[in-house]
Amino acid sequence: MIDDEIWSAIGDPTRRRMLDLLLANGGGTATSLSDQLPVTRQAVAKHLGVLDRAGLVHSTPSGRERRYTVDEDQLAHAIDQLAAVGQTWDRRLQRIKRIAESIQRQQDS
Repeated sequence: MIDDEIWSAIGDPTRRRMLDLLLANGGGTATSLSDQLPVTRQAVAKHLGVLDRAGLVHSTPSGRERRYTVDEDQLAHAIDQLAAVGQTWDRRLQRIKRIAESIQRQQDS
């Protein structure tokens, strides 16, 4: 079953980019992320809050800021869900293809 909160969180391209940056850098703060993104630190903090509520990141105190890291188990869960959705659509498209081919064969006869 699809977890709507996870998909809502990663549905935003800025949040997906933030996850990429956190994974690539082994974590980061709102300030370090805002230095790499075309949004303000405050906007980054709000995006991190969404990711945190979805369980995709965890934070720990780091001086006057919080350091965020990706929850790889929750991300793997999201990837598994996406793969399942992809398989469902592949099966649906194969059925549509078979129906279209059948119709074409009937029209050709």
